[in-house]
Amino acid sequence: MTVEFRIDMQKKGTAFPHYWELCVGSCHAIMGTRQDWREQLIRAHHELGFRYVRFHGLLNDEMSVCLRNPDGSLRYNFFEIDTVFDFLLSIGMKPFIELGFMPEALASGTTTCFHYRGNITPPADYEQWGLLISKLTRHLVDRYGLDEVRQWFFEVWNEPNLNFFWAGTQEEYFKLYEASVKTIKAVDERLRVGGPATSINAWIPAMREFCAAYHVPLDFLSTHHYPTDDPLWKNSELTLEEFFARFADQVGTYERGILKKMTMKARAEAGDLPLYYTEWNTSAILPDACHDEPYSAALIAKTIADNDGLVDGYSFWTFSDLFEEQGQIPGPFHGGFGLQTVHGIAKPIYRVFEFLHSLGDERLAVECTAESNVELLAVRGENELQILAYNHNIPTGEIHEENVVIAFDGLLLNGAASISRVDDTHANARQKWLDMGSPEYPSSAELELIKSASMVTPEPLSIKGGQVSFSLPPQGVACVVIPF
Repeated sequence: MTVEFRIDMQKKGTAFPHYWELCVGSCHAIMGTRQDWREQLIRAHHELGFRYVRFHGLLNDEMSVCLRNPDGSLRYNFFEIDTVFDFLLSIGMKPFIELGFMPEALASGTTTCFHYRGNITPPADYEQWGLLISKLTRHLVDRYGLDEVRQWFFEVWNEPNLNFFWAGTQEEYFKLYEASVKTIKAVDERLRVGGPATSINAWIPAMREFCAAYHVPLDFLSTHHYPTDDPLWKNSELTLEEFFARFADQVGTYERGILKKMTMKARAEAGDLPLYYTEWNTSAILPDACHDEPYSAALIAKTIADNDGLVDGYSFWTFSDLFEEQGQIPGPFHGGFGLQTVHGIAKPIYRVFEFLHSLGDERLAVECTAESNVELLAVRGENELQILAYNHNIPTGEIHEENVVIAFDGLLLNGAASISRVDDTHANARQKWLDMGSPEYPSSAELELIKSASMVTPEPLSIKGGQVSFSLPPQGVACVVIPF
């Protein structure tokens, strides 16, 4: 099938801010002391443009932030936090601070999550929690300066609407938020604090209503979503127990474009407050092979194009498979959330973020003659037109290879176009690894071959009669660059 598009180069486009580059996610904070983690973050910062990084576990006991002395008194130590934050600033990045989990010395219970045992219970004493947050905030301002810390974000907790992450109630979360934000604002009113950092776009109206009713500061709203949240999101009035009793067979299914629907609803609920998605990916299921495959690259391209203009930040979870929530999962391609493997090899999803980073800042309108799984994101740069084409459908949907034809009005283009591809046979490192027999511990030579297979190689593309044409396989992404 041939799908035809038309772009009018004479029409002025709309602003296209790189909102997805504001932040990227990472595993728990202590990973920031590892050299391999740091090397991969430097690469993601330089090659993909990410400016902030967010991680769980800043206050975990492994960070030694707040521990109890033998005599029962509390001691505070921000050395490990400084070690991580010093590094971030040294490479030109900043922290998007997630306040959690609960230090055992302050906790009301012993319930934990993940392999690294983050305590998820409310504080036994909210005044002691406030004292910790006060000491931390004042320390950060003293060490890094008020002008610097005013550029950061303070987000209270992670996904408190899930029992897995918060052993308290919604009311108790709001109490935690109030204690946190008032303590931080007591240091400086202009420090940015927000929440509720919920899963499935939840609690946004309730958060706004609480803060308005009790005059609690709220500088931004944050939430999370994944396409696999779709059935639960559409039945959010049910408890998790009720949902799984009635809709267990729908877990992992979703409709095409569901992330845009979720985002549009959250945008309307957020009103005039900034809206940040501080966690998202192409599947919430771990492990999931789609994270390592071209499928996710196509879904990312569509999602970034769809959510343009709806959010202020969109933090992908995560930049690396150096990730210990379930303990480090073995193998270089184990379906982890990261853009890079444990060895720092770029997955197809990394390459599509490279394409996105290369785009300019003026988005042009695209006309299409018929409905298709193929869509285009056209962006005008300073001296070139950039077109990101993607052929995406959900795993259960029908999809075929398409012949794409793009015609241009209003500008005589020269013949020096190029096309770069990510699909089953291009920039697909996992396939190379599979062809090798899936070695769990690849040798240095094998890693070099896998790395070579991850590379993107631009190819020439002819412009004939004021148009370009190329094929696009299922779940394929192509970046076309046309100088002018």
